[in-house]
Amino acid sequence: MPQGKPSVIPDDGLTTRQRRQRALVVVHTGEMKGKSTAAFGLALRAWNQGWPIVVYQFVKSAKWKTGEEAALRALDRLHAETGEGAPVTWHKMGEGWAQVKRDLAAQAYRFYVLDEFTYPVKWGWVDAADVAATLADRPGDQHVVITGRDADPLIVGVADLVVEMTKVKHPMDAGQKGQKGIEW
Repeated sequence: MPQGKPSVIPDDGLTTRQRRQRALVVVHTGEMKGKSTAAFGLALRAWNQGWPIVVYQFVKSAKWKTGEEAALRALDRLHAETGEGAPVTWHKMGEGWAQVKRDLAAQAYRFYVLDEFTYPVKWGWVDAADVAATLADRPGDQHVVITGRDADPLIVGVADLVVEMTKVKHPMDAGQKGQKGIEW
């Protein structure tokens, strides 16, 4: 796909502009680190476009302080003070899928990060078929990014973009512990 040109032009009846503006479901999965970081990079782009953002963290402890949360909360304050960018809402919750469904139905946000969401699905707390149907049928132009290992095949099936993070080499393999600014 050189220079952002698609290798196939689908016969779906949509114009190039309509196809380009279609809301996406993105899944970042795989064994390696960086899934959430990549999702928050997309959130930064969404903020710059003025899209209201919501982050749902499903597994990470409410006590954990992450750089991504601090940065996005700072951008939310900047938006409140200057009108630049967009509002950012942050939730730390266990299951939380019912709230996500309500927000999608209400078109409450334009950009959703469901961080570590593959785990509640994998553990059977949330039904994969319900998630897949909800994502496929969501109204409007809501982008959804899901992160976590072992993404369910039903969710992968409705996703538009799936990235699998695979380790080639990592400093922890040589005994180095995680460090500020890199792992958190």
